[in-house]
Parts: sequence; C-alpha cells; structure tokens
Amino acid sequence: MTIPAVSFSHLGINVTDLARMEDFYTRVLGLLVADRGTIPAGPTLVFLSRDPDEHHQIVLATGRPPGVGYNVVNQISFKLPALADLQQMYARVRDEGIKEFRVVTHGNAWSIYFADPEGNRVELFVDTPWHTPQPFVEPFDVEAPVDTILAQTEALCRSRPGFMSRGEWRKKQVEKLSPTG
Repeated sequence: MTIPAVSFSHLGINVTDLARMEDFYTRVLGLLVADRGTIPAGPTLVFLSRDPDEHHQIVLATGRPPGVGYNVVNQISFKLPALADLQQMYARVRDEGIKEFRVVTHGNAWSIYFADPEGNRVELFVDTPWHTPQPFVEPFDVEAPVDTILAQTEALCRSRPGFMSRGEWRKKQVEKLSPTG
C-alpha cells in the first residue's frame, strides 16, 4: 500500500504567559498573528505564521502550568534563506538579552539554539550545500565572514565519510520515497 504524501504543517505549544510568548515570537522572530480566540471552557489560542499560504505555523495555547520542570518539545526550528540572515538573527536575539547560545554546524546546516522566554529550545538554521551523515555537531564562529564559514564547513564536511552534495543527497531521498524505489 502506498502512503499518501505527508508534510509537516504546524506545531502547538502550551504556554504560561501568552502575552509574553506572543511578543517574543512576533517582535523578535517576526511571526505575524494570523488569528486568535478562546475555545469555550478551554484555552486561549494565538495562531502565528510567516507564510501567507499557511494559516498558522505555530499555535500558542494557554494552559501550561507554572513551574513545570520538563518540556516534551525538543525544539522549535525556523529555517532562514541564507547564512547572512542567520548572522543577522543571531545579533537580533543576542540584543534581546539572550546570553546562552549553542552555535553549531551539523554539516548539512548551520544552527543557533537558544531558549524562548518560557525555556522552550528554539533553533534558527540555514541549510548548507552539503550533506554529511548525522548526527554531527561542531561549533563554528557565526560572526566570522560568510566566505570563511562556507570554506571551513565545506572542508569539514569533505573530510568525513559519506560526504556528498545536497543535490546528490536529495536525489537519493527522492529515490527512496518513490513507489518503485
């Protein structure tokens, strides 16, 4: 039996302070409020998106109890178009007063990780032109010139077994997903 094509659409998270979380995701990360409302006898919801074709990419929902020590959401990831955009967003988030970052290359992406106001891990990332087997994590200097980061990352990826271009890797994935593949 062939499985219909499934694509990821959105993520919902329960929050303690809805206004603070809405402010962070709209003002700092640039998402827009697409809708909002309250379910009778239920949570208040804020629907956020950056894609005009998607009603929402993130839903913030009241109802997270204060002081909960564990969050089942591993990370909320946002893809940026270019490495210079990642550098700009790093500076923006740092200027917001966030001090703890994890800045790494995965070979196939450059990522910065940090916590939102309620401690959820946020990832901002950019795809690289290469593939290297995962998991792979190596720190890099996000404030270095773009050409330097590109050259260092490519050299790092080329030194690993399984290196290939993103195009080669994508072709292999398409073959795996094809009904005859």
